Amino acid sequence: MKKIFEICLGVVTSVGGFLEMGSLSTAAQGGAAFCLQLVWPIVVGTLCIIFLTEMAGRFAAVSQHTIAAGIRDRFGIKFFLLPFVAVLIVNTLVLSAEIGGVSVALEMATGLKHPWWALPVALLAWFTLWRGTFGLIEKGVSLLGLVTLSFVAAAVTLKPDWHQVAAGVLPSVPHHDPANYWFIVVSILGASITPSLFLFYSSGAVEDHWDSGYLGANRAIATLGMAFGGCISVAVLIAAAYVFPAHGITRVDDYHQLPLLLVAVFGFWGFVLFVASLAFACFGAILQIALEQAYLVAQGFGWNWGENRKPRDDPGFCLVYTCALAISAIPIAAGVDPLKLTVFSMALTAVSLPLTVVPFLVLMNDERYVGRHGNGVISNTVVVAIIVLAFVLAIVALPLQVLGGA
Repeated sequence: MKKIFEICLGVVTSVGGFLEMGSLSTAAQGGAAFCLQLVWPIVVGTLCIIFLTEMAGRFAAVSQHTIAAGIRDRFGIKFFLLPFVAVLIVNTLVLSAEIGGVSVALEMATGLKHPWWALPVALLAWFTLWRGTFGLIEKGVSLLGLVTLSFVAAAVTLKPDWHQVAAGVLPSVPHHDPANYWFIVVSILGASITPSLFLFYSSGAVEDHWDSGYLGANRAIATLGMAFGGCISVAVLIAAAYVFPAHGITRVDDYHQLPLLLVAVFGFWGFVLFVASLAFACFGAILQIALEQAYLVAQGFGWNWGENRKPRDDPGFCLVYTCALAISAIPIAAGVDPLKLTVFSMALTAVSLPLTVVPFLVLMNDERYVGRHGNGVISNTVVVAIIVLAFVLAIVALPLQVLGGA
């Protein structure tokens, strides 16, 4: 009974923590520009992250190592520095974008411009991490993120043509603006298959003291939680496809356009739901990414780490998330557009994928870490496909940023 409760709670918190600034903005842009044609990259990205999170939880439960610690232990510190630096840079940009997301929500609620909110938001996140526990962050904040299910309600209320939605699951050739089409595809995949998500998941499994008895629960949480989260992203795309073109919007280039997704369906309360969704979802992402920065550094260099420890017991760990929040708040406080930063950082996330996924695949086939719980043929085939996809994304992401993201 306890395991069933943990599975249900894990699935619920996965759903609540799935949608954030990256998934929201890329899905909204895809729906506005290409209607229902871009359901397929959300589906592909969701399937990839299901496999990667399941593997991350299985690796942590069996080996009692996080992925970062496993890479450092298996390949050595010199090799580890390559994915370490790449993930650190990308996470800093994504963290800045998420701080921008909360700041934009507060601007919408109060009228005070978003740069003024960046430092207070970072300070609130720091205080939550300093005083909170992993359970509070993992479950408490993510449960608040369930307000993002309002996008599902909006998509259903709009009564879309479900045959067209189903047709969008299959990859298609763009009818216009191919550079922008493929740039949004890369951005959606980058928002879905973000390394920080499965790296954080493995750290959380160790924080929660998982062992091999949790393998079934891990499989259920990874599959159901990520699948339902993907459904929310599809709902955002559906709402964008029906709402934005009807109001003459075919390119989302201003964050003030985004509330229309819910306002067009629910009126004033749609605005309230959007502000709450953006604020809670992005705040949860801020906590997760700031923690992941601290996990990455502490695990890579062998420091004490753990959100459940008191700050005096792991001062280096606390110093990292403190610095990460302070540094990431600076661009938003300086007036950088959070939407443009988000889209750019999602494309850059795609570039960093091979650096983490390739060594992770090696770990999942090393019996010294996973014993008889290593990858089977299907899992290895899927991960090889993800690696090939990741290399393609790494090659095309930056040129498409210039051609399609301008």
